[in-house]
This record gives sequence, structure tokens and C-alpha cells, in this order.
Amino acid sequence: MELIRGFYNLKPQHRGCVATIGNFDGVHLGHQTVLGQLADKAAELGVPSVVISFEPYPMEYFAAEKAPARLTRLREKVRALSRYSVDRMLCLRFDKKFAEQPAREFIDKVLIDGLDVRYLVVGDDFRFGHQRAGDFALLEEVGKQRGFEVVHLHTFSIEQERVSSTRVRKALEVGDMSAAEKLLGRPYRMCGRVAHGDKRGRTIGFPTANIHLHRKKTPVKGVFAVELFGIKGEPVAGVANVGTRPTVDGTRSLLEVHLFDFAEEIYGEYVHVEFVKKLRDETKFDSFEELKKQIDLDAEQARDYFLKRNS
Repeated sequence: MELIRGFYNLKPQHRGCVATIGNFDGVHLGHQTVLGQLADKAAELGVPSVVISFEPYPMEYFAAEKAPARLTRLREKVRALSRYSVDRMLCLRFDKKFAEQPAREFIDKVLIDGLDVRYLVVGDDFRFGHQRAGDFALLEEVGKQRGFEVVHLHTFSIEQERVSSTRVRKALEVGDMSAAEKLLGRPYRMCGRVAHGDKRGRTIGFPTANIHLHRKKTPVKGVFAVELFGIKGEPVAGVANVGTRPTVDGTRSLLEVHLFDFAEEIYGEYVHVEFVKKLRDETKFDSFEELKKQIDLDAEQARDYFLKRNS
């Protein structure tokens, strides 16, 4: 899949496509239904499929403190989209200039002049342009004038409720990893590069792979049974903590993974951590010794989980 970062990187060869617009945070089963709808039309018309998305998300631009935690960072989303027959992703920078762009200008500049869209899939409630003046009706009207079709995206429901990024976040917030997996079509995962930490874990017999999350907020917090991918022998089972490490007065969110029966050096590796079961919330202990006892229990509980699952 080709990633096009910014409108100014659109080239003449990018004209002529089918497209959809949205955050696609999490690339859950609802998103995957839309991507399938898009892929079918791309094959029918013999043109590439394009996902148009934004960085930052509009909500992050307008109300950063109220914006929900991201399910996927940009790099994670690109990887996920590439699995679903998406040919290109156009990532547009959402800044003051973009936010103040009139709706009709967005259509003319991006959809018509930049991409020459032949078929567009958007939600009924999609709003865009300055003061959110653009909507489905405007897109449909311009599409009829300029020769491109605008259609509603297919809604995908599980248990009579629409699958959405909000619903996935709620499942993760309460630690219901099986519900999140059902909505995503795969276990929830985070990705990142293994970095050097303060190596406190080694002093109590629990060395960890430390992964900086590069997120303002994280959709998961606490202690989990996990599997790590991206290294030799994958998947490697382990126990992980996501949080600020209050016992050692930490402040920045960090993902720390202790891998079972594993002693290889993996600093610098780009890895994927799948969260398969939540064990407990993050807790501040009065001493490092109390923390060690709890980690012993966490590791034992995670090992038991994998033993039962794999038996």
C-alpha cells in the first residue's frame, strides 16, 4: 500500500480512484466491511482504492483534552489497512488552514482535482469543511454534476449494535479483551520499538522489553497476559504492564513486557504486542518488595492462562 503524506504529494498518476473518508481508528470489522465494499468497486471499475484520513484527527485538533485515546497510531493503521486490499492512503494534515477550508473547496481541490474520484463511500453523518457545512447531500449533489457516485457505507453490527471505534474503546476500558477481539476481528495490539529502560526489573528477576507508546492517552491500562510478535520464535508469551509505574514515581505511559523463558537481546526491534487477557489494574505499592511479590503472582496467573488456553 502506498502512503501519500499531504495533498502536495499527490501526482497526476494518483488521479482516477474509488475512495472513502474517515479516521479508520482501529480498522475494526465495521471499517473492514467498508474496505471490502471499496475493493469490490475498485475491481469493477479497474481503478485503485484510496482511504482518505487525517493527522491529527479532527477531534484532536478542536478539543485535544476531550479527544478519546487512539486505538491505532498512524504507523499501526497503515499496517492494518494494507491487509485489506487498500491500494493507497492519503493522509491530510488537519490544521487551522484545513479546518477553515470551505466544504466545496475540499471537494474541488481534493476529490476532483487531486484524486478524480469515481466512487465515494461515506457515512450518513459525515460532516466536513468550515463550520462542518459539508454533508452527504452536498457530496451527492456535486457528484451528480461532476460524474462520480456517492454511496452510504454499509453498517456492520454485532449483537444488534453497530461496530464502532467507541465501542472498541469501551471494551478495552473495562478490560473485556474478548469483546474487543470480536469487534476488531483480531486481538487488540500495540506496536513500537524496544528501547532501553531503567533496568529495575532485572534487579528483581523480571527483565522487561520497554516500548514507548508515543501517545497522549492509551486505550488500555493495567496488567495483561500478552503475546509478542516480530522476534525470533514468535509469538512469545509474557506479562505486560501499561501505565505510568506509580510505585517508582513514573509519569510517562510505558508498555513493559516480561517475556517467559526468553533471554535474547531485542533492543531496537519493532514489535507487536497482543493483549489477550487483563489480569488487574495498575496499582501503587508501598515498596519495591511488595511490587515484586505481585509481579510473581501476575506472571503465574498469565502462565496458567496460556497453559489452559493451549492445552
